[in-house]
Amino acid sequence: MTRPIIAVTDSPFPSLDPVKAALAKLDPDLRIAKSSSAEDIIAVAHDADAVIVCYAQITPAVIAGLSRCKVIGRTGLGVDNIDVPAAAARGITVTYVPDYCLREVSDHTMALLLALARKVPLANKLVHSGRWELPPILPFRRLEGQVLGLIGFGNIPRAVVPKAKAFGLTVIAHDPFVTKDVLASAGVEGVSFDDLLARSDFVSVHAPLMPATRGLVNAAAFAKMKKGAFIINTARGPLIDEPALIAALDAGHLGGAGLDVVTTEPLAKDSPLLGRDNVILTPHTAFYSVEALIELQTKCATDVARVLAGEKPVYPVKA
Repeated sequence: MTRPIIAVTDSPFPSLDPVKAALAKLDPDLRIAKSSSAEDIIAVAHDADAVIVCYAQITPAVIAGLSRCKVIGRTGLGVDNIDVPAAAARGITVTYVPDYCLREVSDHTMALLLALARKVPLANKLVHSGRWELPPILPFRRLEGQVLGLIGFGNIPRAVVPKAKAFGLTVIAHDPFVTKDVLASAGVEGVSFDDLLARSDFVSVHAPLMPATRGLVNAAAFAKMKKGAFIINTARGPLIDEPALIAALDAGHLGGAGLDVVTTEPLAKDSPLLGRDNVILTPHTAFYSVEALIELQTKCATDVARVLAGEKPVYPVKA
């Protein structure tokens, strides 16, 4: 039996051992691209049976260069770097791993919320500079009874709910694709987008990035938020209109922001978001834990193996 060829476009992981373990029964010819450029991807993937991708762009041109690919597996939650319609047109299945870091991202969301609410970064900065003072940090409010608004109600925000409620927060959500029954079963009130903005003390963004959601939280949205409210984003940077965010911060309308993602990563060294005591920035780390990466690679490679064996994948992406 001919060994299947599996091309890896890019890998930010410490090793590919979990991928190799999940694919061991296939005994594949595993080829790794020299870079994530289209040319280097096609060089190793042109005759591959499968492609495993993380951050590389799988464009129509790349897909056109795949002569016998059956499946593209993404080691990640979203697929905005893969042209899914182009893949579908060629009969290529696309898979992803929508549930690998639910604990990590929901934990990180709460970490940003708590740090903003208790002004931990500012307090830490003052103490390290030799200032053991309370007045510069004040005021801040008790969490119990405040409102957390979730934009989007997929797997990650659903994991946020019990953690937020443990701190006494009231949770509301807006997601036009989720039924009231699903929201009710989680003990969450479903509301309109405008209602969420008007009522929330903390707004946490969890929507997928699509043309319709790019810049979803814009100047008009910030204007509808409570004065002093906080915005948190652990999803995708372009969901927030960054100039509008900066303007809302400059105007003092927002209480602060906790951002794990930004529009362009890495963040520019001269970004106006830097140097603000009420803005917490982490370098797209919400997804990470040692365990999460092993789970991610294993689930992705296992689904790729299923497709190559003629079986249905667990995590197919709808075209």
